[in-house]
Formats: sequence, C-alpha cells, structure tokens
Amino acid sequence: MKYRHLGNSGLEVGIIGLGTSNFGRSMDFEAAREVIFTALDQGMNLFDTANFYSHGISEEYIGKALIDRREEAVIATKFGLPMEDGPNEKGGSRKHIFTAVEGSLRRLRTDYIDLYQIHTQDTATPIEETLGALDDLVRAGKVRYIGLSNFEAWRISDAMWTSRLNGYASFISSQPEYSMLERRIERDVLPVCEKFGIGTIPYFPLAQGFLTGKYKRGAGVPDNTRLAITPHAQSIRLTDDNFDIVEQLEVWVEKRGHSLVELAFAWILARKSVGSVIAGASTPAQILQNAAAAEWELTDEEMEELAQMLGEVEPSLSVQPPSQPPR
Repeated sequence: MKYRHLGNSGLEVGIIGLGTSNFGRSMDFEAAREVIFTALDQGMNLFDTANFYSHGISEEYIGKALIDRREEAVIATKFGLPMEDGPNEKGGSRKHIFTAVEGSLRRLRTDYIDLYQIHTQDTATPIEETLGALDDLVRAGKVRYIGLSNFEAWRISDAMWTSRLNGYASFISSQPEYSMLERRIERDVLPVCEKFGIGTIPYFPLAQGFLTGKYKRGAGVPDNTRLAITPHAQSIRLTDDNFDIVEQLEVWVEKRGHSLVELAFAWILARKSVGSVIAGASTPAQILQNAAAAEWELTDEEMEELAQMLGEVEPSLSVQPPSQPPR
C-alpha cells in the first residue's frame, strides 16, 4: 500500500481507505471484522465511518474489532446528521458536537478520534461556533485532526479563513462525492481545497458500483448490488450518457490489461491532492481487489485520452447535492 499525507498535515493515510456505511446494515460483526483485519493486513489504515451509519452500529463494530489493533488504524468518523428527534441532535452547534463526540468515543472504544469530520454543512450555525468547539476537542486530545464533508466551495474558504483569523485548528480534509461520472467538484471545490492545502477523500469512487461494469445497457439491475438496495439512485446512474462512457472505458482498459475498477481508482489518484479514496467492501476478496487497484499509475498521455472520453465537466450548482443523502 502506498501512503500520502492528508493535505498539508503530517497525517499519512493509505491511498485506498475502507468505507464502512454497510456495517450493521448489510454486514454483521463477524463479516465486518474479517474485512477490517484483511484491510489492515493489506496496509490500509484509514477507516471511514459516521455516528449516523446504522445509528452507531458501524462505529461499534469498528471499535470492537480494533480493540487490540487500535494503533494500526486511522479512524475517521463524522457527526452532524440527525441521531435523535430532539432540536439539538444534529448540526454543528457546540452542544451537539460535545454530545456527539462522547458517543463516538464510547462506541469506538478509544480515547481519541484521528479525524473528526462534520458530515454536511450546517447553514444555521455560525462556522465560528463549530470551529471553536472542534478546536477545544483538539486541545483536549479527544480529536487529532478535523475535516469536512459535502461543503460548498465558498463555505470551505470561509471556514479556512475563520480558523486562521481566530487561531483555531483548521480542516485538513474534504470528503465529497467524486468519480469519473461525478466531476462537478472540479469546477470549484477541488481548486479551493488545493489552494488551502486540504486533502480530498472522495466517496462513491465507483459511482455506487456503476463503474464496476456489472450493469449492462437494457438489462435489469443485478440482485444484491449497491443500486439494487438504493433504487432512488438508479435514475442518476443508469443513463444512456453513462452507459456510453462506460462502454468506451471497458474497451480502453481491456486493451491495457486492466479492469474498470482499477481505472476508476487510478484516475482519481492521478490528482495528487487526493489523499485516499474511500471504497466499501463486503468481503475480503473485495479488499484484495481494491488494494491491487492502487498499483496502476496513469501516464499523462493516458489521462489526456480519458479526458476526451469523459467530456466537459458539468456546471457547478449553487448548492451541490450528492447523488443521494450525504454519506
């Protein structure tokens, strides 16, 4: 496994990370532990979760599995999406952050969180309040680094200037949706992050499995696949334009002796500001496949050929929504 610094920080992460939103949803603890141990043995050290995933069960599985291997892992969890029905059970307020971090620490069975991320922007809470609370957690040693997810570009810039002006800990990472089929962040979010030295941790690098090549034009959605269990995403992924691109890419990778999955990871990792690519896995075999995919480095010529196939980037939206509710 190759490693990169996450943004301008000293934190090094494997270029392929493990996404765990399926822990407790489609995977029980024994299956999750097997995947976690296989990931560690392959040199993967970044484990991305959230208190929101299966209402805390994902964090519980990670904490239980890592009880004897904690120092091998970089645990990245998130807060901000609703955990309960009360008025202070979500967002970036000081009250919610302090409550949320204690719950995550308890479930993860750890004294500290390596990377604590706000799951999505909270437009109702001043960023000064959010950053002030996170800075207190860093100073207390409960959190080592902080990150953000699903933020608009101007809000990222505002947060970075706010942290600098107030002497607060700054965000070192951004977690947006990014893949060969979802590239709108190239218009504004990525340039802003690169300007401030923020590392990018893309999620949905395989466009919810569409870039595996398992979906075929005119055929039904295979059972037990990501799109089968998220039917609202089918209208976004299963379009003629996407099939046109994927069919070209399949021919292109076959000529080079690689797979579509390998290409999806290699293309994202060609952007050096990307620290790690978050990829889910349900079996050890998928972990091995993801780890192997990290070995391919695309040349400038290959990237130019791919740019021609992918076409222009879609215009950014004033509020850029992910293709499904924030992870």
